[in-house]
Parts: sequence; structure tokens; C-alpha cells
Amino acid sequence: MQGKKGIRYGYWMPVFGGWLRNVEDENMQASWEYTSKLARRSEEIGFDLSLIAELNMNDIKGIDAPSLDAWSTSAALAAVTKTLELMVAVRPTFHLPALFAKQAANIDHISGGRLALNVVSSWWEQEARMYGVDFERHDDRYGRTSEWLDVVNGAWSQKSYNHTGKYYQTQNTVLEPKPLRSPRPPIYAGGESEAAKNLIAQKCDAYVMHGDSPEHVAAKIADMSARREKFGLGRMQFGVAGYAFTRNSESEVAKDIERITDVKQNAKGYANYQQWLQGTQLEQKMSIQEYSVSNRGLRSGLVGTPAQVQDQIGKFEEVGVDLLLLQFSPQLEEMERFSDSVIR
Repeated sequence: MQGKKGIRYGYWMPVFGGWLRNVEDENMQASWEYTSKLARRSEEIGFDLSLIAELNMNDIKGIDAPSLDAWSTSAALAAVTKTLELMVAVRPTFHLPALFAKQAANIDHISGGRLALNVVSSWWEQEARMYGVDFERHDDRYGRTSEWLDVVNGAWSQKSYNHTGKYYQTQNTVLEPKPLRSPRPPIYAGGESEAAKNLIAQKCDAYVMHGDSPEHVAAKIADMSARREKFGLGRMQFGVAGYAFTRNSESEVAKDIERITDVKQNAKGYANYQQWLQGTQLEQKMSIQEYSVSNRGLRSGLVGTPAQVQDQIGKFEEVGVDLLLLQFSPQLEEMERFSDSVIR
């Protein structure tokens, strides 16, 4: 079964220089030159959206490796692209909400109304300490995120906005011009705790998930749809992450998976893997795959022959997935191959 045209194809912008923990050099630079080239080419070959992650340090290649700033990169990409939706990650602990709302509205105008947010409640304590940002416990982070969203929405939607809360206070905030997208730029978010899922169902427009099988994704969509209905809100959008490539034969597919999951080819990665494995109760084969590719990308089953990948995409669409957020390595070459063999 071929994936229908209704599903949207998105991809993670490689602002960290890659996605594979065992492959040191993936032949894609964490640079403006590479990022801008990739963005412009991607919209020519059928991709609808790019997710630009926000981390000040590189959590895949190591904290001493380069990583690009999400928001200055996105503003520049907004000016050099024409159709690509820019889903930019934002972490409330790193941005005062009213100031952020102003910045985001400006980028939305630069893009002609193509900005979207991916709201992420910060998880990396070491990064927060290195950059002088307060780090909060899990449910406290979602309490802050909820209030942060209220301020952003208020500044975007009201002529003059006042807010007095636990985390933020504003007085007579005036924000002009408002974002172009009506009623607001779409807000995507992900999370698996009760606090996260209830917040997303109530205050966001789309739920994004780590890589997983269509069967498991179907259960998550049903759960979030029920929560959404409880809040008296309409259908939200659903996105799934996945690591993707196509090859002409199953033997070629197996060879590339072996290369990706070979922890021994990278001594640093192998040492990290051994430490990580001590804290997991997953069976070993799956744990190696989950360590090797970020965001549980191999779980989605989007590697195979073109026909196999098309069939899997069809299954995702059948269970209600609207958007695929794909990772490729090396990004440009594999996106070209994926476009030729799957999208077109």
C-alpha cells in the first residue's frame, strides 16, 4: 500500500551535524551554509516542514561538538525559503514569554506566515547549569510551560494583555504586528507523562511522538483524542518521528542497519552505550537500536525497499498520523533518494 498524498513529510534539520551516535562524521556540517542549502532543496523535492531543534549543546555528538542556535537560524531560513513550514523548538525556561511572542511574530512575518512552534519542557540539567538557567523538576516544568503558553497566546491575540501568575507577570503588553497565521502559529508538543499529555491536549494544536510502530502510535492517538474530547476541543494533528532510508534490496537494508548500530566503531559512543545500558531494562537488540539513533527513530520501521517504506507510511496514515518527522544520514543525499523513491 503506497502512502497517500494526504500525509505531510517533515524532517529534522541537522543543526547538530547528524543523528547517529556511533558514526562520528555523517558528512553534514552544523553550519549555515549546509542548513540553508538543505532547506531550499527540500522544498523543491516534496518536503513540507522542517523541525529546528533548540539545544545550546550537542547531545548527539558530544557537548564539545558544534550546534546551531535554533532561533537565529530559523529567522535566516525564513528569508531564504518560500514554502517550507518552520517548526522551531522553544523551551520556556530559556525565553521570557512576552519577549518571545514578539520575536516569533516577527519571524512569522519574515516567512510569510510559515512559522510553527515545538514547545519543549527542558530536560537537560547540565545544559541549564552551563548557561545559567534555572532547572526545575518534571511537573514544575509543565506548570511553567502552561503559564508560558498563556502569556504567549495572550500577547498574540489581545490588543493589550495583563498577566499575574506564579512564574510570570506582565502589564499592558502591546504586541504589534500580530502573527500572520490565524488564529496563531500552530503549537506542536510531545511528552509521555500524565502532566505532559494533559497540557498538550488542552493547550496545543498537535501532538508529536518519538519513533514507534503504527500499532503503538494508534493507541497513543486514541488516548490523546480522548483527552482532547474531555476538554471540549476539536481534533488535533499527530506527528511521528522516524529514521528513514530506502535501498534496492533487503540485504542492502540489513547492511546499513548493521553499520548504524555498530557501537564498537566509535569508542566514545561504545563507552556511553555501556553506561546507558545499565539503566535500561529493554531487551538488548532494541536497546542498541534506540541508543544508536536519536528519538527512537528505528522503531518506526521506515527503512527498507521503497515498496516496504511506502507500505509502512500507509499504515501510519491509516491510524491517523498527519505528519512524519524524518531523520536521514547523510541528510541531503538520503532525502533526494527518499523523494525519488517514496514521495514522488
